[in-house]
Amino acid sequence: MKNIAEIDTNFKVETKINKPDIKFYDIRKPPFQINGVFFEDGQYRRMPAAVAKNISDGVFALHANTAGGRVRFKTDSPYIAIYTKMPAICKMPHFALTGSAGFDLYCGDSGYVNTFVPPFDIVDGYESVVEIKSAGMHEFTINFPLYSDVSELYIGLSETATVCAPTPYRIEKPVVYYGSSITQGGCASRPGSAYESILSRRFSCDHINLGFSGNAKGESEMAEYISRLDMSVFVYDYDHNAPSPEHLQLTHEPMFKKIRSAHPDLPIVMMSMPRPKLNQKQEQRLEIIRTTYRNAIQSGDKNVYLIDGRTLMQMAGNEGTVDTDHPTDFGFTSMAKTISEVFEQILPFAY
Repeated sequence: MKNIAEIDTNFKVETKINKPDIKFYDIRKPPFQINGVFFEDGQYRRMPAAVAKNISDGVFALHANTAGGRVRFKTDSPYIAIYTKMPAICKMPHFALTGSAGFDLYCGDSGYVNTFVPPFDIVDGYESVVEIKSAGMHEFTINFPLYSDVSELYIGLSETATVCAPTPYRIEKPVVYYGSSITQGGCASRPGSAYESILSRRFSCDHINLGFSGNAKGESEMAEYISRLDMSVFVYDYDHNAPSPEHLQLTHEPMFKKIRSAHPDLPIVMMSMPRPKLNQKQEQRLEIIRTTYRNAIQSGDKNVYLIDGRTLMQMAGNEGTVDTDHPTDFGFTSMAKTISEVFEQILPFAY
């Protein structure tokens, strides 16, 4: 079969930017604001490499995947382009390349604008441009790929355009999410569709995505690292990745206690795996999480919350997945709806 772009030009990916007035900016320099990732030793990371390596080989392999990364700015440029270098690119048969390896663009005035679609044969990065249809100064967010690494990102704007710093988040201390491949964003069609991104836009809050596909196992070293973060809320769900109910039982409450000890007043949200129906072993896992929650309540904790994972998929059911496990955009929207109901109780400036 021919390349689809040869048959339908609507699928053509622009890989050579033809803008005579283009000027590229390094996002690490003001006025651009980077959230969710930081630059260390030549690439963007979600946590320090030395910490990730100490936790497990799997976490180290995934810690530079840029899930949750964003760059924010204001501009009146009539177009926005990107030029990126990506040393590791993830391709999977059940995961859109626009989600695993693409960037997407949001405007504070109108929401989703478009996706910087990567070419199907992407090797080590790409370039792309999105036209802005509405004139004037707007606030923009570019979301980083969910399952790939990024070493360089430059933003191209008209050389006559104004560019300035974004409006601060209403909630500047990040919400920290820890969990499995679902937490990392598999299998959203694009980064802005992951449930954390939906919630970030809904509540104007920063966030850090510590989802580690297949490798979120509640390690004590991970609990120690998270306990040192300055955050507004902690959400954890690694039910899927705990190798057994016994493992979950040995790690779930200790992780809670470690973080609670460091943050006596922090809202902590416990979630079980997002599935509309549970088998016997999955019910056992849910009961372990319930036990951690009940023990906290009985000890006098007034800032702990439990979300039964079945309610996360209440709106979508299995229709909201690609394989009965990993959510589609519909599934992530369903998850965000349920979590929003809890966030409305605990986040300031909820609206």
